[in-house]
Amino acid sequence: MKYPELQELGVEVMAASVDSHFSHRVWQETELSKMVDGGVPYPILSDPGGSIGRAYGVYDPVALVNIRGRFIIDPEGIIQAMEVLSPPVGRNPAELIRQIKAYQHHQKTGEVMPSGWQPGKPTLTPGPELVGHVWEHWSVDDD
Repeated sequence: MKYPELQELGVEVMAASVDSHFSHRVWQETELSKMVDGGVPYPILSDPGGSIGRAYGVYDPVALVNIRGRFIIDPEGIIQAMEVLSPPVGRNPAELIRQIKAYQHHQKTGEVMPSGWQPGKPTLTPGPELVGHVWEHWSVDDD
C-alpha cells in the first residue's frame, strides 16, 4: 500500500463508486481488510446515480457504474493527469507517485520532466532556446 508515501507527499486520496456506504463497509470488512491491515485508510465516497463519475467522465450509463480511473488534481483544483482503465488491467501506484513527484517538482521549479523522469534525473527548462535542441539534453535512452 502506497498510502503512507502519498501522505508524505501531501496528497489527499479518496475513492468513489456508485455503491452505497453500506456496500463499502462490507467491502472494507470482507475484502479490503484482508488485503490491507484495517482496510483502506482513505474515504470511499458513495456516488449513487453517478454524479461524481459523470463530472469526471467515467460514469457508464449502460452498466450504471463508475469505470475505474485515477485523477491527479493540483492544489488549484485543476486536473493535471487522469488514467482510466478497463477492469482487466490494474493501475500502477509507482507510476502515480512518479507523476505526482514530477508535477510537484514542476510547481516548485517551472522545469518540465521528460518521458520516464525520476527524481534526481535531468529535467528540461522550457523556453525558445530549447526548441530544436531537446536532443542535446535528453534522449530516449534516458527513459
